[in-house]
Amino acid sequence: MASSSSLCISVMLLVSFLASSAANFYHDFDLTWGDGRSKILNNGHLLTLSLDKSSGSGFQSKSQYLFGNIDMQLKLVPGNSAGTVTAYYLSSQGPTHDEIDFEFLGNLSGKGNREQQFYLWFDPTADFHTYSLLWNPQRIIFSVDGTPIREFKNSESIGVPFPKNQPMRIYSSLWNAEDWATRGGLVKTDWTHAPFTASYRNFNANACVWSSGASSCTSQSPSSTSDNNAWLSQEMDSTNQERMKWVQKNYMIYNYCTDTKRFPQGLPPECANANQS
Repeated sequence: MASSSSLCISVMLLVSFLASSAANFYHDFDLTWGDGRSKILNNGHLLTLSLDKSSGSGFQSKSQYLFGNIDMQLKLVPGNSAGTVTAYYLSSQGPTHDEIDFEFLGNLSGKGNREQQFYLWFDPTADFHTYSLLWNPQRIIFSVDGTPIREFKNSESIGVPFPKNQPMRIYSSLWNAEDWATRGGLVKTDWTHAPFTASYRNFNANACVWSSGASSCTSQSPSSTSDNNAWLSQEMDSTNQERMKWVQKNYMIYNYCTDTKRFPQGLPPECANANQS
């Protein structure tokens, strides 16, 4: 199945220096590239990606999902990591392409077609923090340590594509983007600090697994969801809406819905909806 058009929904988290139980990485993920720079450690409970001057590294989930409530704890590259990018995202395959992603950058950049950018309110390199994606037929909610930072609502009624027909795998990669990620490539990666390493633990996916053309969820209608699948119709309550507004007021540094220079012919149609964050 294919969506009507390609769609990339991004939250780019900028750092100034950057199936349904806690998983075993051996069981849930494949190390896809990196020639030994991708490693699973601690009896499967810790995964690390490393980048040196020769190449980066990456992994992907064995399973595909069509909707899910997905958590991963990450500890980002410490020290002077300018020029590196750690991407953690959901992505489909095929001629049309859907993507929902967190990207952690050494400095300002631009990617995707519906992105927002934030400075985090803590040092994400000092310890593990939980980065979550809630994806159901009505909305996508990005959260950090349980605090929502962005909601992308289904606005198909006004012609905006929404990812709901194509299953996606979970991916992550650590790679060198010094040619564009730091002030347009002005600041180069300091390779004396290599190898750069990002760490992952406590993956949890309460999700609809896609297999042989069918979903493990028997129905996607809210009226039929059990307590375990309540996320399929979940929306933000007033408390979480206020928490998201606080983050966006204090930590958002770019929002495509206010970039009139980028869209001189008019902002994307969903931006006219005051409730579209």
